[in-house]
Amino acid sequence: MKATNPPKKARPRSSTGKPRYRTIWISDVHLGTPDCKASHLVDFLKQNDCETLYLVGDIIDGWRLRSGWFWPQEHTNVVRKILTKAKRDTQVLYVTGNHDEFLRKFVGYELEIGNIRLVNEHIHETADGRRLLVVHGDFFDVITRYHKWIALAGDAIYGGTMRFNHWFNRGRALLGMRYWSLSAFAKQHVKTAVNIVSTFEESLARECQRRELDGVVCGHIHHADARDIDGVTYYNCGDWVESCTALAEDFDGRIHVIRWVELDHLNQSSAAIAIPKLRKAA
Repeated sequence: MKATNPPKKARPRSSTGKPRYRTIWISDVHLGTPDCKASHLVDFLKQNDCETLYLVGDIIDGWRLRSGWFWPQEHTNVVRKILTKAKRDTQVLYVTGNHDEFLRKFVGYELEIGNIRLVNEHIHETADGRRLLVVHGDFFDVITRYHKWIALAGDAIYGGTMRFNHWFNRGRALLGMRYWSLSAFAKQHVKTAVNIVSTFEESLARECQRRELDGVVCGHIHHADARDIDGVTYYNCGDWVESCTALAEDFDGRIHVIRWVELDHLNQSSAAIAIPKLRKAA
């Protein structure tokens, strides 16, 4: 007799028919900069509901806003959409990052407005009982923590790279070529950058081991990921500057990376790509 596969569990939907998750994590939105893909984020927040929404740092880019004000309507729309979700009973936890470090001085006051809470880190328990450290991650980046002037210079270089990328990819589009990210290429292929990222990820894994936690959810390096590092489950939210990615937890505890929009002039439609949950090694 031929075996049949069990039916897949349907993803819960809200009363409006939208996909509903137990938890959503987003990071590195960088509101206040021209590179922020605010309209894509508003679309994502409109089309997905959750019980808990984590804002995992660098949501507002205080570094850039200090040097010059940039705040179009699309950025206000992101704030409004988050406030609307909080008003409709979504618990919002704002985890501070290095670009919005101006908020850290308010954490000690246990600032909580409605369903919005400000923290520097948080321990999240998944539906299947795993305990995950939720932190932006800049404290585990030796350059950001101990050599801020280098981090500031690097941020300026990153901004210039993004501006170059914009015009470079407009030229590629005219030639019928796909979007290509210079900054992503550098992070993945330049030896020094690769070593810095690897050290960052390993430092977070060691911190989880020290605290006897099952994993970590972070941002900071603008690269979405889900994998095992020495028995610790490492999740990174990615960003809303280049990749338009988020993490989402189903009601069974399974966590996905969602790539909401492929930044490609040939394909601007929304697309979700799930990466299977990685369990802690026995």
